Amino acid sequence: MNLPWHLYLMALLYIIAGINHFRKPGMYIRIIPPLFKNPKLINILSGAAEIILGVLLTFSFISRIAAWGIIALLIAVFPANFYMLQEKKASFGLPKWILFVRLPLQFVLIYWAYQYTF
Repeated sequence: MNLPWHLYLMALLYIIAGINHFRKPGMYIRIIPPLFKNPKLINILSGAAEIILGVLLTFSFISRIAAWGIIALLIAVFPANFYMLQEKKASFGLPKWILFVRLPLQFVLIYWAYQYTF
């Protein structure tokens, strides 16, 4: 089965984002809510998950499972997006309205991934 070009685009975006977890870990560690212990490990695991799931999206025999993994990952990292809205030190100085708009964007990304689950 041939995969649509936009699935490859999604895969590329997650692979790049995952690599960025290792290139600039401080940026991601800063947005992990203090409720979660060991933010360095969480950063490594989430970055690795983005890379692995992004690569798996490109293989038709497992792309559906990878898409479900992306959905799970997006749900798992949602607290970081909410924390950015609440905590000034995690907001990178972005205006509140941008951080607020980012919250529903997570649902758009989930919906995009959901398109590849069947």
